[in-house]
Amino acid sequence: MEYMAESTDRSPGHILCCECGVPISPNPANICVACLRSKVDISQGIPKQVSISFCKQCQRYFQPPGTWIQCALESRELLALCLKKIKAPLSKVRLVDAGFVWTEPHSKRLKVKLTIQKEVMNGAILQQVFVVDYVVQSQMCGDCHRVEAKDFWKAVIQVRQKTLHKKTFYYLEQLILKYGMHQNTLRIKEIHDGLDFYYSSKQHAQKMVEFLQCTVPCRYKASQRLISQDIHSNTYNYKSTFSVEIVPICKDNVVCLSPKLAQSLGNMNQICVCIRVTSAIHLIDPNTLQVADIDGSTFWSHPFNSLCHPKQLEEFIVMECSIVQDIKRAAGAGMISKKVLIKKSYDRTKRQRRRNWKLKELARERENMDTDDERQYQDFLEDLEEDEAIRKNVNIYRDSAIPVESDTDDEGAPRISLAEMLEDLHISQDATGEEGASMLT
Repeated sequence: MEYMAESTDRSPGHILCCECGVPISPNPANICVACLRSKVDISQGIPKQVSISFCKQCQRYFQPPGTWIQCALESRELLALCLKKIKAPLSKVRLVDAGFVWTEPHSKRLKVKLTIQKEVMNGAILQQVFVVDYVVQSQMCGDCHRVEAKDFWKAVIQVRQKTLHKKTFYYLEQLILKYGMHQNTLRIKEIHDGLDFYYSSKQHAQKMVEFLQCTVPCRYKASQRLISQDIHSNTYNYKSTFSVEIVPICKDNVVCLSPKLAQSLGNMNQICVCIRVTSAIHLIDPNTLQVADIDGSTFWSHPFNSLCHPKQLEEFIVMECSIVQDIKRAAGAGMISKKVLIKKSYDRTKRQRRRNWKLKELARERENMDTDDERQYQDFLEDLEEDEAIRKNVNIYRDSAIPVESDTDDEGAPRISLAEMLEDLHISQDATGEEGASMLT
């Protein structure tokens, strides 16, 4: 007798759906997916429309309970923020996948596509895909409220320099603009001997003080005053003040060094001239042309004052010198061509008219302005034209309202080349081709 071997290759049988009668593979609920979805909605309880707050001033989103965070569109940080808004309902299901659905940047809508799973009807696993619509609502954050109010501050930096000229402050203003150090200020107030910077937090003020120490020779003192306290939570509210003193030396000052300091600089002459002030004081001996750099710590260890300031000096123009007379005599004798070396003079108003560049300025409150401030500012602009080392730290923009002159115009006059100028750009369109603006304007 022969026995027929039983085939081990078995295909699973099919059953009929108990609802619609369609053949399906067996499952714990004995029902097809279409009928199961019609009976059970695993996304029930998860809101399909949620609001999210956005501050147009600082471009930040609100993260409960009291934090504002910076997020780019369709970034992981923004996706995490959106999922936290529905964290409680999502805890009842299993989140499989989440991602953004593209929306127009100015639509004030964020769409997130979610894929979830949940066990239903005797252990059957059901998966569902749906979209949650986030409505972006405008809300000003607390920091921006304080900025707009202009009367709430927690820290102030009082920058002072005991000089009659403001060239150092004009230079410092350009450095602040170049590196964006003015963005966290609540207000900038100008007084007769310096500037006051107001901040909403002590950390921002400390960052500014560190920047000042790296850019100009200075020293500072910090103090704080108790405003309020809560004895139950052991919290204290202080207002901090940073007094920053810049060295009282400016460009073109004639100074007298102490004997010990002059000896430490290579037996330099005690009477020197300040040629520029950057992160250090740059001095030159007019007799030997010996130069030296003095940083802030060295100055405060061996302080010295200015013997005279630019207002006490008179400007003159050398029209002829001995070498010119020698050239004239040589030209008359036929020894050289009849070209005479004569230094040209330039009228100040003419230099202002031919200046085809400009600088940006801080939006600050101007009070107690001296009548000669404009003259001092023009002196600073002329220093930029004459000193290439200073220009490297300043953003200079081309003035499109003034035509570009030929390089041969006013030959010999100090000028700034076009290669050193930046275009004064104005963003008028965004990536979508619409008029440039913030995302929710």
